[in-house]
Amino acid sequence: MIGMLGRRTKHTIDVVEALAGHRAGLLTLVDVRGEGERARGHVQRSLHIPLADIKSRLGELSPNRPVAFICQSGRRSAMAATAARRAGLDARNVDGGMQAWAARQLPIEKESA
Repeated sequence: MIGMLGRRTKHTIDVVEALAGHRAGLLTLVDVRGEGERARGHVQRSLHIPLADIKSRLGELSPNRPVAFICQSGRRSAMAATAARRAGLDARNVDGGMQAWAARQLPIEKESA
């Protein structure tokens, strides 16, 4: 179903699809935002690899499982997904990022103070 609706392409995934795949263990969800942004709310059990570290840390991701990257709006995660695809990973960008996640009222967790 990816790529059949709206502006999505084969390299993007809807937030609902990303949540379902993440929960089912079918994809790895990677948050590329900074520490402060992530502390304000992130997807439970998502990996945190800031965009600045993506290229040096791609080896931490399994080549046997699709990966979806998420940021606040979808721009930084699109860059991360492109870098991951160039490295040979099956990578997608979460369309609309955490803004779309929040708009759909999907679950987030916040760092405890």
